[in-house]
Amino acid sequence: MESRAAAAPGLGELTSFLARLTRLLLNTSGEGAQGIEEAVTGAARALGGDASLLVVPDAVTLTVTAADGDNRTLTVRGFPEVFRLDQVTALKPLLADVAAGRVDAAEAERRLTRIEESRPPYPWWAKLLGIVLFSLGFAPLMQPTWYEVATTAVLATIAAVLAVAADRAPRLAKVLPLLVSTVISVVTIEAFARTPSHGGPVLLMLPALFYFVPGDYLSAATAELAVGRMTTGAIRLVYSVFLLVQLYLGVMLGVFVTGTSTHALFDVAADADMPRWALFLSWIVFTAGTVLAFAIPRRAFWPLLALVYLTVAVQSGVTKLIGETGGTFVAAVALTAASTLLARSPARPPRLVLLLPGFFTLTVGSLGMRGLTTLAGGYVIEGFHDLLQLVTVVTAISVGMVVGAVVMGPTGAGPGRHSGTTSE
Repeated sequence: MESRAAAAPGLGELTSFLARLTRLLLNTSGEGAQGIEEAVTGAARALGGDASLLVVPDAVTLTVTAADGDNRTLTVRGFPEVFRLDQVTALKPLLADVAAGRVDAAEAERRLTRIEESRPPYPWWAKLLGIVLFSLGFAPLMQPTWYEVATTAVLATIAAVLAVAADRAPRLAKVLPLLVSTVISVVTIEAFARTPSHGGPVLLMLPALFYFVPGDYLSAATAELAVGRMTTGAIRLVYSVFLLVQLYLGVMLGVFVTGTSTHALFDVAADADMPRWALFLSWIVFTAGTVLAFAIPRRAFWPLLALVYLTVAVQSGVTKLIGETGGTFVAAVALTAASTLLARSPARPPRLVLLLPGFFTLTVGSLGMRGLTTLAGGYVIEGFHDLLQLVTVVTAISVGMVVGAVVMGPTGAGPGRHSGTTSE
């Protein structure tokens, strides 16, 4: 092991590195801002300085203090997302080396620059394929029918093309949820939702829209509120609802454009015709799609798949014993505890990456879409039931994640580490 650098960095050098580190952490904090302060303050102390942060979802006020007592305050801005998890993964060994004193501030910043400037690990067509596989793996959870899978293959390809196009057109990205849901709504109503025997139109649409549904943001917001992060939790919750309403509005625009009655938005599932082995294998497709769609390094596939099956098994088994809410809560505890334990290994990805696919299996965001569209169709009781279930499931997931993190304790250096005591 290399020895710790003898000379502490100057204020400018320390501030430059910590500001860039904060920005990258902020830009990849779609799953919650819990780890930002801990990672930045830990890096500052390891380099001989100090740092304090005031965090909101899209900005951080950062105060850096050098070893000689000089300090500087600046505001770092970013937009929280989860689409470049390769960068989150690459940060873990860098922060570990900083904490161990194996690199100085200058070398740490050079490595951080390489992470920031790195190209995505997969080409654009692999992301497109990933979104399609992600949706196909989720489709049997909505309706275990071959018609649902075939419909999703077409609709998810359309959604994936628009998502990849938005990567190259920032203006398109700003209205992407609305555009995707409108196009998917029109195509579904005109081409696929011809008879009730195939299930409700929204059930046919949802797998293709699942990549854009903010279920992760909703649960992250609730988890932040649960640990006392009022500002970040409240702002993220409002943004999550805004994204959900965009998707809902797009579905309604499709209904209006096609001249369809809103009563067509019934929420009735078709009779299942898929064998159990197909349902079991669908999670492999889903995990492979998650790896490609969110730029997760290939080596993480097997631990992610194991966590997906763990989450599904726990949720299914406990649901039979104590009901859906209890099953979701216990599954969230098990997923978070297992992810925290695995993340302690230097060879494993950070906990954020390990959590993501298993978290998606809990399907929180789709309940909001179903509730809103069912209400719009005039089915008031069913719609409010879905929305009430959304609130219940979101709370169960977020509290379960908090409990799982508390039970297992800190994960060690790296983004995604939980802390319930950071300030805002």
